[in-house]
Amino acid sequence: MRKVNPSLKWFEAGNYLFLSLISIVVLIPFLNIAAGSLSGGNSILEGKVSILPVNFTMENYWALLKNFGFWKSFGITVYITVLGTTLNLTFTSLMAYGLARRDLKGRSTILLIVLFTMIFTAPIIPSYLLVKSLGMLNSLWAVMIPSLISGFNLLIMISFFQNIPDALTEAAKIDGSNEYRTFWSIVLPLSMPVMTTIGLFYAVSNWNGYYAAMMYLRDPGLFPLQVKLRQLITQDNAGDILTSLSSAEGIKMAAIIVATLPVMMIYPFIQKHFVKGAMIGSVKG
Repeated sequence: MRKVNPSLKWFEAGNYLFLSLISIVVLIPFLNIAAGSLSGGNSILEGKVSILPVNFTMENYWALLKNFGFWKSFGITVYITVLGTTLNLTFTSLMAYGLARRDLKGRSTILLIVLFTMIFTAPIIPSYLLVKSLGMLNSLWAVMIPSLISGFNLLIMISFFQNIPDALTEAAKIDGSNEYRTFWSIVLPLSMPVMTTIGLFYAVSNWNGYYAAMMYLRDPGLFPLQVKLRQLITQDNAGDILTSLSSAEGIKMAAIIVATLPVMMIYPFIQKHFVKGAMIGSVKG
């Protein structure tokens, strides 16, 4: 039986302790907001709420549930996240598959352009004028199309595709498969770990999207959840949602929880693929 190095044991124990402390520090603000969303208004204003609810009530959530404007923004965010992430993955994977081919003409030039976009971002005014000239101003396309492909995610996916054995794609071509059929039938099924990882990156980015919506959208009926949340917090619009038993601060905290929970609930279901996808693209076979 192989002996375990005592110093390695102490390192692992210290590592677990350190990560546990970091996790607690990260969770405390979230628990405080969750407790506030379930507490009475006077308890919040008097500073009695820590990480446990005081004068437990669901009225803040009921008041939020009855507000049509908030849930319309929630639905718009779900739409942007689902459609936007689908488009992100489709175009990123297609571009990465082509650039993973070392014999592609102009590959180095295209990769340099991709790296350039990662170092230098487009200024605000030219970006705004471009979106306006394309007729996407004040439409949800303006939120999704400009960020269609992320250079960072593209490079990760290229690295993953390059690790897929050439023998598989060559065998498919011998059997008469063209490039599109090879991609959809051979490469894509093998790429679920990296697709899940990149999909999570894109989904979180789309869900938390705020900057593009503020810059390109003028119609309040098109505002996604994060913009609506900003209005609730900074402009004190929570007063329009108040009931006799709810509080403005409690409603704001309830809105933050509702905006945060969906992403947190998805992660445990894809954690296995996420870890595998994050690691496999960084190791050359």
